[in-house]
Amino acid sequence: MKQNLAAVLSCLLLSACTVTQPEVRPSLEQQGLISFVDPLTQSLFNDKASTITEENIQRMLHAPYKLPSPIRVAVVNLENAAVKRYQWTDETYQKSQQAYADLLEDHLKKSGKVTKVTIVPDLLLPQPVTFTGLREAAVRMQADLVLVYSSTHDMYSQYKLFSKSDIKAFATTQALLLDVRTGIVPFSVIITKDMLGQKKENELDQQEARRRIQQEAVMLTLQEMGQRLQDFLKNS
Repeated sequence: MKQNLAAVLSCLLLSACTVTQPEVRPSLEQQGLISFVDPLTQSLFNDKASTITEENIQRMLHAPYKLPSPIRVAVVNLENAAVKRYQWTDETYQKSQQAYADLLEDHLKKSGKVTKVTIVPDLLLPQPVTFTGLREAAVRMQADLVLVYSSTHDMYSQYKLFSKSDIKAFATTQALLLDVRTGIVPFSVIITKDMLGQKKENELDQQEARRRIQQEAVMLTLQEMGQRLQDFLKNS
């Protein structure tokens, strides 16, 4: 009996002294479930706010893009609506807006690929403006591409005691082309220019001179934007 008890006690002591090794499980990479050698090709985040499926994102990124031919372009000026309403009866403002539109139409048609240019009226645009709203407005006007642009500006005057004061204007224009059929934006640009001038003898006051110089700065940005757009259309 004493021998049996001693054997049991010995087994208990041996088991108490034995260090239990934790179970080692193979990693996901070792199991072949994940390979860290291959690069990621799609998002691993579950973005519920996305309006494009992962499958369509892959298609848009890898599918070759080709401009339609011939091209009909709808032009949208995203200037602040409040500014437009305030300036609606201003002759100088209206002439400047027409000059901007004429300049862009000239560059578009010089590309040799654009057959029709139309201005999208504000009545067709939703507020706030969205890509979906732009596409639907362009469809109603039977346009293949939408040229969207927006210009902002600022200026300052450097007053001189015995001579005319210098007026300097800064203008920045942002623009993009939206393909109506695919929703792809194949072209975008941001351009900033400045213009330095003084009040002319035939201008009534300093305010009139400021507006002229401001418009000249905007025209410089539109001129370069139109040239880059023309080159893009020619080479695409």
